[in-house]
Amino acid sequence: MSYKVNENCIGCGTCAAICPDVFDLNADGLAENIIGDIPDELLDSAKEAAESCPVEAIVEE
Repeated sequence: MSYKVNENCIGCGTCAAICPDVFDLNADGLAENIIGDIPDELLDSAKEAAESCPVEAIVEE
């Protein structure tokens, strides 16, 4: 499973704060998935990050 950050991202950093092993802010200050497919041990944290996004910019792929 993977999560993708779409064009709705405002760069608030919530996802990176919750799940830094999967999400980080890029040079443009917007979030991105930095590992691609998410290993099982990070799925709960990545899901929490997606659900915490204030603009729903993180979607399951």
